[in-house]
Amino acid sequence: MTGQDWLEKDFYAALGVSKDADAAEIKKAYRKLARTHHPDQNQGDPKAEARFKEIGEAYAVLSDPEQRQQYDALRAMAGGGPRFASGPGGAGANGFEDLFGGMFGGGSGSGGRTRVRYSTAGGAPDIEDLLGGLFGGGAGYGRTAPDPVKGRDLTSSARLPFRQAVAGDTVNLVVGGRSTKVRIPPGVKDGQRIRIPGKGEPGMAGGPPGDLVVTVHVDPHPVFGISGDNLTITVPITFQEAVDGAVIAVPTLDGGHVRLRVPPGTQSGARLRAKGKGVKTRKGTGDLIVTVQVAVPRNLSPEARAALDEFAKATAGEDPRAGLAEAARS
Repeated sequence: MTGQDWLEKDFYAALGVSKDADAAEIKKAYRKLARTHHPDQNQGDPKAEARFKEIGEAYAVLSDPEQRQQYDALRAMAGGGPRFASGPGGAGANGFEDLFGGMFGGGSGSGGRTRVRYSTAGGAPDIEDLLGGLFGGGAGYGRTAPDPVKGRDLTSSARLPFRQAVAGDTVNLVVGGRSTKVRIPPGVKDGQRIRIPGKGEPGMAGGPPGDLVVTVHVDPHPVFGISGDNLTITVPITFQEAVDGAVIAVPTLDGGHVRLRVPPGTQSGARLRAKGKGVKTRKGTGDLIVTVQVAVPRNLSPEARAALDEFAKATAGEDPRAGLAEAARS
């Protein structure tokens, strides 16, 4: 951006704000316009690209309090017009040096004032030298664009059946008015949040886009559960199977089954493990954790009741809670 641009361009109009707009209004207007005209949103549209550059130039000046003050002062002295008047004896020649000298600490004929060099083509002031004196170095005195800003993160949610969550899947989500494919990894948990880089709002001033954060909800399964990379299941066994031991068939998530040995004397709540029957991920495959639960009959036939009474008599000396009260007091 050249010094003459400061005289020719109305940065307030470029952002659609008034000259007394505060910093918050200017930033809000810039963010809105930058999202609309960002090249990522308007690929192949040179008008949008030019507009985006114009917005960036305006924001670079108006967002900097010092540059904004200098910009306002310079345009006020120029009457808000595009150029200074030129020509011998013209309005832009007479008194111009005195005007800047008075503003920055000197007057006509005084030492240390800002010098204004006139061109040989009719006495017009050299704007580049003028602005270089004011702002410390010619055409490179100011930024041409604001610092890159990363785009905002977007949020969404997805609901998956249990089997789909265990296996992983790709789902289509509509976020910010556009369809986005999201890969859900195998073994995702209910309430887990997944971050997809670069799928959020576009960045501003060349900054990277934000991320998309997806909260996954998993429908529960009537039989299976999940713990880390392991699947879980609770399997009932009879009293006799618990006492004598047995080999039982346990269903697996793929529709098959696995046979596991229940050791004699197994207690209710004991856990067995079926290797490699859990969640398959890139790191490996988890296990199926089987919790056995001794089933208690609800309705006994007369014969079963009589047999139970005989069992109670035969085991009358046993107390399964022996020592519990003493351990509780320790």
